[in-house]
Amino acid sequence: QVQLVESGGGLVSPGGSLRLSCAASGFSSDFDVIGWFRQAPGYEREGLTCIYRSNGNTWYANSAKGRFTISRDDARNTVYLQMYNLTPDDTAVYYCATSRLYCGRLYQMYDYWGQGTQVTVSP
Repeated sequence: QVQLVESGGGLVSPGGSLRLSCAASGFSSDFDVIGWFRQAPGYEREGLTCIYRSNGNTWYANSAKGRFTISRDDARNTVYLQMYNLTPDDTAVYYCATSRLYCGRLYQMYDYWGQGTQVTVSP
C-alpha cells in the first residue's frame, strides 16, 4: 500500500523559509514521480514541482521557479520542498503525490496523495 506523509508545515513570517518533507512507503519502482501541490481555500489545487525518483529530473511551475526547490533523499525515501521568501499568497495546504510517469501540473494524473500539511504565512 502506497503511503505518503507530509510534514514540516506551520506558521512563518513573510520573507521566511520552510522545508516540507514527504515520506514515502509501500512504493514499487512503478511509481517514479513525486510531486508537490498546494490548495488555498476557494482555489483549485495548484501543481508546483515534481521530481523523477529514477534520475532526479525536475519540473517547476512558473509560480515556484526561483523560490521553491525540490530534492530527494533516496536512503530515507523522502522528497523535500524547500521554500524561500514566503509571502501571504503562499498560505495553503501543501500536498505531495505520486504518479507512475507523469511529472507536471495536472493533479488528475497523480495516483496517491498525502493528507497535506498547512502552511500559513502571516506577520
